[in-house]
Amino acid sequence: MTAMRREQGRPPDARPAGPERIRAGYRSYAGVRTRVLETVSARQNSGPRLVLLHGYCDSADTWRPVLAELAEAGLPAVAVDLPGFGDAEPLRSGAMLPQLDLFVDAVLKEQTAQGDVVLAGNSLGGTMSLRAAYTARRPVAGVVSVAAPGFVDRWLVRAVGSLPLRMWSSLPLPVPGFLVRSIAEYVVPRLLYADHGVAEQEHVRRFTELFPDYRTVTGRLDQARQLVEELAEAYGGIDGIEVPLLVVACGKDRLVSADSGRRLHSLVPHSRLLVREDWGHCPQLDDPSALAELLGYFAAGALRRRGEERVAEELEAAAG
Repeated sequence: MTAMRREQGRPPDARPAGPERIRAGYRSYAGVRTRVLETVSARQNSGPRLVLLHGYCDSADTWRPVLAELAEAGLPAVAVDLPGFGDAEPLRSGAMLPQLDLFVDAVLKEQTAQGDVVLAGNSLGGTMSLRAAYTARRPVAGVVSVAAPGFVDRWLVRAVGSLPLRMWSSLPLPVPGFLVRSIAEYVVPRLLYADHGVAEQEHVRRFTELFPDYRTVTGRLDQARQLVEELAEAYGGIDGIEVPLLVVACGKDRLVSADSGRRLHSLVPHSRLLVREDWGHCPQLDDPSALAELLGYFAAGALRRRGEERVAEELEAAAG
């Protein structure tokens, strides 16, 4: 649940985190034109492709530090702007999660045509990764869910639909834009990072630019309120997840409690749980090197399991 926005007048390959290792382009999935960031490496290791999904109000840019690490390791990976965020076309009216499901399924259609895929997501991206594990028509080799909301959330997430926020949208006089930006500059680092003192100003600046004025904030609050309502029914088929699942919970997460990860782990018994007490809501910003290493390790394990399953299927077919 971090946030970025498009950078006006700046070419995609001019963004930070090593343009020589990350290629930016535009594609369409499920009728939605969006931006795609993809690793570029002189050496490509064999293994599944990593598809990275961001959180609410975020964009693929949140994964740039991780993508740079994966490119350095020769691991193929892509990150996409989800509909309604970053440079993607907007969501249509109506329920949000079904639209995102169709979009993710289309991304998987493209990526699984090139080989095995491991799907990883942070926050809302974690939710979409979990849903894809039991709803997508394209099989994935494994899923990593980082700080997915909707299980055990902090008071701030639960308060999205509360009276104080409804009062915000009904104020007779708009809050001045400079005050909106000042509040965002103070709050954002404290929500996203384990230690707000090390927050990178580039990420904070992109977030504050996404909330330039009272009207925009009001629209985002309405959208967030709808999303929180949809999350109440978001995981109806979670017991149908059969692929390897790594649940990552963050001890210094101020939006989604680490108990949320523990709850998810209990609902999917074969899953593995990692609790990092030193990570905040967006570990891809806190510790991109460690998260990239974790993703690579999990992807390699998921590939081994996928290979073992295929061998077992071939033996069973031969015996039959």
